[in-house]
Amino acid sequence: MTTMATQGAFLRLRMTSSSKSVAKPTELGFLSSQLSGLRISQGPSSDVINRISFLPSPVFSQSSPVRRICPFTGKKANRANKVSFSNHKTKKLQFVNLQYKKVWWEAGKRFVKLRLSTKALKTIEKNGLDAVAKKAGIDLRKK
Repeated sequence: MTTMATQGAFLRLRMTSSSKSVAKPTELGFLSSQLSGLRISQGPSSDVINRISFLPSPVFSQSSPVRRICPFTGKKANRANKVSFSNHKTKKLQFVNLQYKKVWWEAGKRFVKLRLSTKALKTIEKNGLDAVAKKAGIDLRKK
């Protein structure tokens, strides 16, 4: 496995050994595949690399796993013991009762699809969606 220092030396060696002062596109293509994330530019008057700059890395949209947490109340799974008849205790999780629900948003004049706990649903029915979302710090416009 070669490092970037040895690859840079390889580029300088290939460029100085060539008869022209400008590197061939195939050589640069080789280097761009080896040094993914680097852009190499060379000036027309010299054989030395003038500038190496880092390209922004591509952003991959990795979908994060859906967490079992209510965004309105902050409720999350509780660690508990499952107790058998012989009083043998094993760990278990008690998950929040999360439901997908379309709730009418009066300010936006449309339905908003939310994943919320049944406790949050009761709170929304009592206080209104705008008040509960404002208290939780949730922006409903982007949903």
